[in-house]
Amino acid sequence: MDSSLTDQQQDKYRSYLHGEGEKNTNWKLGAPPNYDTVNKLFEEGRTKIWPPASLEEKVQNLVKTWEMEMFNKISFPDYKSVKLQNFTVSVNGRKPLSLEESRKLGGGYNSFMQTTLPENLRGYNPAQETEHSSHLAFTTAFPRGFALEVIQVYSGPPSIVYKFRHWGYMEGPFKGHAPTGELVQLYGISIFEVDDEMKIFKVEFFFDRGELLGGLIKGEKLASGTDQAALSCPFLKNTG
Repeated sequence: MDSSLTDQQQDKYRSYLHGEGEKNTNWKLGAPPNYDTVNKLFEEGRTKIWPPASLEEKVQNLVKTWEMEMFNKISFPDYKSVKLQNFTVSVNGRKPLSLEESRKLGGGYNSFMQTTLPENLRGYNPAQETEHSSHLAFTTAFPRGFALEVIQVYSGPPSIVYKFRHWGYMEGPFKGHAPTGELVQLYGISIFEVDDEMKIFKVEFFFDRGELLGGLIKGEKLASGTDQAALSCPFLKNTG
């Protein structure tokens, strides 16, 4: 990490976010995202505190860095946590996708919420969403962010297998459903294949999307268009 940066500029859990190496990075919002709010949520709600420099801490920070780059960097060459050549990502055993193929599905949340359920049973329909609309939907529902922790590492590099927990508080509306203020959690297993430089070249995720959506659509239905006002909140533009 660049020692010339102030504590406020640094992020304790993510690399490739600030510093000289990122001066030419193309950010989706025009500047690096600020993770202060979700970092606070993480520190207050995590169930594990891993020893410094432990395998678990290294894996957790690698996952956070990878997610940060996937959600916030425009140009693939700016992704420093991955090995671009032949990189693939798959969800729940579906076809492995290249970065470009994942982006065509809407990237970010949308690429992770793909489903074969009939459209009337989806709750969230990725076929009708864009990268922008899906990001707004989830950041509106989770204004303090959707924190991530690694709760167990089963094997280390080159094939990293770990169990993760995502969580947030539904303090905003989601797809026409009123906020509940309740904790919403998602557990899953992931596999990261890495090279000798810890660059990721293959990602696999396994989780139940219904576990996440179940907590987001339990609130009462809102009048049509009620939740759209929240989308203009400037605070949401700073969430990752």
